[in-house]
Amino acid sequence: MFGSADAIILARAQFGFTIAFHIILPAFSIGLASYLMVLEGLWLRTRNTLYLETYKYWLKIFAISFAMGVVSGLTMSYQFGTNWSVFSDRAGPVIGAPMAYEVMSAFFLEAGFLGVMLFGMKKVGPKLHFGATCAVAVGTAISAFWILSVNSWMQTPAGYEIGPDGRFLPKDWLQIIFNPSFPYRLVHMLLAAYLTTALVVGAVGAWHLLKDRTQRHARLMFSMATAMLAVVAPIQMFAGDMHGLNTLEHQPVKLLAMEGHYEPSPNGASLILFGLPDSKTRTVRHEIAVPKLGSLILKHDPDAPLKGLNDYPQKEWPPVPIVFWSFRIMVGLGVLMALLGAVGLWARIRGRLYDWRWLHRWALLMGPAGFTAVIAGWITTEVGRQPYVIYGLLRTADAASPLAAPAVGASLVAFVIVYLIVFAAGFIYMARLASHPPHAGEPETDTGPIRTGGITPGNPVASSPELMPAE
Repeated sequence: MFGSADAIILARAQFGFTIAFHIILPAFSIGLASYLMVLEGLWLRTRNTLYLETYKYWLKIFAISFAMGVVSGLTMSYQFGTNWSVFSDRAGPVIGAPMAYEVMSAFFLEAGFLGVMLFGMKKVGPKLHFGATCAVAVGTAISAFWILSVNSWMQTPAGYEIGPDGRFLPKDWLQIIFNPSFPYRLVHMLLAAYLTTALVVGAVGAWHLLKDRTQRHARLMFSMATAMLAVVAPIQMFAGDMHGLNTLEHQPVKLLAMEGHYEPSPNGASLILFGLPDSKTRTVRHEIAVPKLGSLILKHDPDAPLKGLNDYPQKEWPPVPIVFWSFRIMVGLGVLMALLGAVGLWARIRGRLYDWRWLHRWALLMGPAGFTAVIAGWITTEVGRQPYVIYGLLRTADAASPLAAPAVGASLVAFVIVYLIVFAAGFIYMARLASHPPHAGEPETDTGPIRTGGITPGNPVASSPELMPAE
């Protein structure tokens, strides 16, 4: 009734489903940990309770997101031994050490200081508490470092040798860790995490501004989020362009699938904006394209030739329509993020950042855009790597465990049911927390002098006209 191909499809579906949940949670945690570090640092410098109250507000949401990320990561990692044992056996000597380093250097750092973040402000003092917050923020970035190093090695393997038993053995650890695509992926992912968090913080601030535009915490959140978008979104577009050039060099088939180029373009490639890729006819139906722009972007020369998918065997192609559209979703959302940041900057210059309700509604709608873009980017990267699990070396069909399809299907159904119940409850709870505005609390008695208002040199928030209640 079922064949080995069915088991592989189900195993891929299970891994794709679990990692879709997992990837958005660490992305949010990375960005939110850095945001908390900035908030607490500003509070220590200014002693303005506005920063501290906003910090405590987001700390609760961070704790839930962090816990959910840990759970989703555990279930995902088990699949390396259950559904992908051949891959684990052959690639284990290379990827095992970086994965262990991630646990020892990053996860222990995050988990060890998380308790101090949550419960230790009155016990260890503000400066040591800030050190704990910094340790957690740095730990999330280190975790991304090691995980992306492993994933990048699977995309652009380097520094290895193949033993007589077919296993991948480490030859040069520096080449393994800092493989050709790793720097681009690390920068791209960290910036995506910051953008994702900025959009969520901005959406929450916008939600409360729509209810009360004089709400000081909402003003702070919306101001910091739009400023982050204005700065980081253009940098992300540049980083994405550099990543694309790296992909063209090391994974040309993936890049051609992203662009939808079946036929070679000897006199300059067009940029296909939209269309319907059809791998059976090897054409993009109903395409809307800009002549020469593809070569200008990819090779910085409008007349530069570009190969097509037809220059490669079709068995080496990924599923072109999926990669084509996931890439456009990611890029389209990135453009909207940059536009939102630019409009927010213009509103700030005009002194209307907290008055333009249509801008607040737009920011509210863009709240989930970062998560969607992260998933779309992951689909582009991982589906674009097919049919390989280690690019050019180990095919996905040869990396799976020898399991029957019913066994994999049963575990997939169990994962779907449990995830939809547990993680839906977590997301709903975080949304409920975010739906209530932060409230000014009692001044902390064990954290030193506090300035709660007034226009003073040490209180830039209170002295800023943008953050004062409207007349």
